[in-house]
Amino acid sequence: MLATHEYANDLILFALIVDCGSFSKAAESAGITSSVVSKRIGRLEKSLGARLLYRTTRSLTLTENGQALYQQAKEIGAKVQEALYAVSEKSEELTGTIRMSVPTISGELLLSESVAEFCAQHPSLKVEMRLENRFVDLVEEGIDLAIRTGTMPDSSLIARPIFDSRWVIVCSPGYLESHPEPRCAEDLLGHNCLTYTYQESGTANWLMKRPGRNEIYELQVNGNLSANNARAIRKAVIGGHGIAMVPRCMVYEDLQDGKLTEILAGHCGKVLGIYAVYPYTRNLPLKTRLLIEHIIGSYQNIGHYF
Repeated sequence: MLATHEYANDLILFALIVDCGSFSKAAESAGITSSVVSKRIGRLEKSLGARLLYRTTRSLTLTENGQALYQQAKEIGAKVQEALYAVSEKSEELTGTIRMSVPTISGELLLSESVAEFCAQHPSLKVEMRLENRFVDLVEEGIDLAIRTGTMPDSSLIARPIFDSRWVIVCSPGYLESHPEPRCAEDLLGHNCLTYTYQESGTANWLMKRPGRNEIYELQVNGNLSANNARAIRKAVIGGHGIAMVPRCMVYEDLQDGKLTEILAGHCGKVLGIYAVYPYTRNLPLKTRLLIEHIIGSYQNIGHYF
């Protein structure tokens, strides 16, 4: 059996390998050789008596045991980082500049204020924040940190999960006064569905599910207005011009105030992950680490919006 501290080190390395997607990238990030990585994972598997990874020249796959261990290993690494941050935040002054890219909805709803608060706590630090919906090339454009919503296909980046963003189908009370309320997903085909073009599944393909089931399917809706700005769609829906599928966080207050009504609750199958994304680096700068932690806390404070 390994000593406790050796287990902890190897578990943190195991989680890094999974996040990086390869032994070589994990080795580069950790500042060690690939052979050392292989030896330590082999040692961990031998001590546990369980295979954790299936490894080929092109892919890395978690075994069932590996999948069960991964989240626990991530939590160990996070706890270690939190302990270090707690000391570092008090002992070091943050300086320099952080360049970041964030989605427009999150930027307007939460991040502008959150980042401003962080800058107020660290007056020698400057943050340059760009609100944009495109997936920027972080390395090419010199971006230190991005907040992204959606899937994370780029394996050359580290993506730290923050929150899941649930979408809802909404319309105005006035719209329902002059149109029959949809009772099933197929009823949407007889309505004017306003579409948000910034979505992975396609402009008019809404991700739906049957209540109580997990299977997701696409429903191709029809409508006379589409826009690449979700707030433009929100205004049109509040005006009674149709039905839309939008992020719940964006219309949470409208739902509370009665300006909008959620329809077909349980039928919307769209949930997108929100991630803090940054390039691979051996030592993520303290200022970036602390900003990520601050942003995560801000999301948690308004978790009910999502």
